Amino acid sequence: MPSPDFAKGPCWLVKQEPGDYPWSRFVAEQGTLWTGVRNFQARNQLRAMRPGELVFYYHSGSVREIVGLARVESDPLADPTAKEGEWTAVRLAPIRPLPLPVSLASIKANPALAGIALVRQSRLSVVAITPAERAELLRMAGS
Repeated sequence: MPSPDFAKGPCWLVKQEPGDYPWSRFVAEQGTLWTGVRNFQARNQLRAMRPGELVFYYHSGSVREIVGLARVESDPLADPTAKEGEWTAVRLAPIRPLPLPVSLASIKANPALAGIALVRQSRLSVVAITPAERAELLRMAGS
């Protein structure tokens, strides 16, 4: 699949503890089925994802920075790790690391990102990114 057009279409951010599933492992495995999301709002974001859409890969925990770009590779499907309930997963694949990681501190300090869901809904592991936010994050990353 070709690289997504970074200026068009929906865009997302997924969060992961680098101790659990770092960017380097995601790249080495050439992607993964994004499972284990157990928050209804985050699940609904997964359900809205479509193949080819851009995804920012964010390291949470002590690192707190966006480190890479990925793309959605599959339509939403039932999460095979869910023992009960109607949970969702999508397949994600890495595109490339960011030239410059974008720290949470720099995001919070940027007035253009004042409304970003990463800050407003900090507990969510999957959030939508607006076109303006995408453009600003890519600028900050040197992309």
